Amino acid sequence: MPHLRTSSLSRRGLLAAGGAVGLGAVLAACGDGDEKGSTSGSGAEKSGPWSFKDDRGQTAKADSVPKNIVAFVGVAAALHDYGVEVKGVFGPTKTSDGKADVQAGDLDISKVEVLGNVWGEFNVEKYAGLAPELLVTAMWEKDALWYVPDQSKGKILALAPSVALWAAQTTVPKAIQRHEDLAASLGADVKAKKVTDAKAAFEKAAARLRAAAKSQPNIKVLVGSASQDLFYVSLAKMSADTLYFQELGVQFIEPKVNEAGFFEELSWENVDKYDADIIMMDNRSSALQPDALTSKPTWAKLPAVKAGQVIPRTTEPIYSYDKCAPILDALAEAIEKAKKVG
Repeated sequence: MPHLRTSSLSRRGLLAAGGAVGLGAVLAACGDGDEKGSTSGSGAEKSGPWSFKDDRGQTAKADSVPKNIVAFVGVAAALHDYGVEVKGVFGPTKTSDGKADVQAGDLDISKVEVLGNVWGEFNVEKYAGLAPELLVTAMWEKDALWYVPDQSKGKILALAPSVALWAAQTTVPKAIQRHEDLAASLGADVKAKKVTDAKAAFEKAAARLRAAAKSQPNIKVLVGSASQDLFYVSLAKMSADTLYFQELGVQFIEPKVNEAGFFEELSWENVDKYDADIIMMDNRSSALQPDALTSKPTWAKLPAVKAGQVIPRTTEPIYSYDKCAPILDALAEAIEKAKKVG
């Protein structure tokens, strides 16, 4: 739950939760998706009104299928994988060197209007200038729109209908299905070979991860996120990705979480509190990466670090089959090769 706006979690904590936990499973259940819009998902558009019931339980409506779409960058990347393009994005899109952020997926960031690249940044004037017909974002906490600033939310939501899809309180397959539902409603051909091939690869990767976990039942995985002062250990069941891995049989370290329930904050002096065989580290640009932790002696002494069993964690997955299959394969490979060191 990267940076959320909530009274129970600090901005850093939310970032960490997403990083530490990936911030999953927060409050309510995932929307049932009983309304999937006015198109068939065959790629052929229909005339007449469009509607889509989102994971808040709210129904977005328009006189026709929205074309001028603005989305949180990760959601935009998922829609892109289904063939639906957006006009503008917000959220981590460009790194400091101008390259595409990991959360941008295969988006050509030179062809979209970037309304905000960091937390709290959203250019309302540029948004209005795009003549938006639909705003789409993620939701880590009930009714909280990811990367839509509270101070300008009223102005933003007055300009176009909005859709929010769970990034928490769900699992990877459910989240992918909801993004596919939305893409289909917007005219995507979800039966296209590219999509069905990606789904087959995802299912194969899931079977591989299940088999890897079964063959290495004693391997313990820690979900971590690093900042300069703290190391966050996340509770697996609180995130869509790690909850799903857990369902597939992966064994996770269970930290003593704080009141918010997502993660435990450890000082670097206490980073060795848990014995882990594999450490999954938050891969987002908002978190310190392993190569930036070499100056911290307690990190270097961790058994998993010494064994070279530290892997990146895609904390905010792009919810398409194409992007999630490699995540499953990477974890499966890590578990297959892991030695018991914790």
